[in-house]
Amino acid sequence: MKKINYLKGDATNPPTKGNKIITHICNDIGGWGKGFVVAISKKWKQPEKEYREWFKSNENFKLGEIQIVQVETDIWVCNMIAQHKIMTSSNGVPPIRYDALEECLEKLTHKALKLNAEVHMPRIGCGLAGGKWEEIEPIIEKTLLRYDVSVYVYDFE
Repeated sequence: MKKINYLKGDATNPPTKGNKIITHICNDIGGWGKGFVVAISKKWKQPEKEYREWFKSNENFKLGEIQIVQVETDIWVCNMIAQHKIMTSSNGVPPIRYDALEECLEKLTHKALKLNAEVHMPRIGCGLAGGKWEEIEPIIEKTLLRYDVSVYVYDFE
């Protein structure tokens, strides 16, 4: 089984050749404007625009769903809805939903195989979503890596 490739740098600027899908976690309330999405929006307008249209259309806009937006000839951005709202609940549950993340990554795996693409991401779910990498990494192994999709995880310098 493949292993995650850890890199220092900017996940919106993958250094590899070939097809690439940059993936990140979105919330289920249509909010866009904090965290990694800021870097995405700085580089490409389309992912935010399509996410907001998807939210407005309410068409299958729910936890566990993904949206793939082509931004360059060989680069797509995957908006994954795996965060419930934006705040930690009063009983201490963070916004990340691990089961929804797994569902998203399953769908992303199929898309990556179809496009013959690698997947690039920051440490998804560990920022505003409040998740723990030790819980997220096994989900990536169970989905993408199990099907031999190359995965690159970026730690911003």
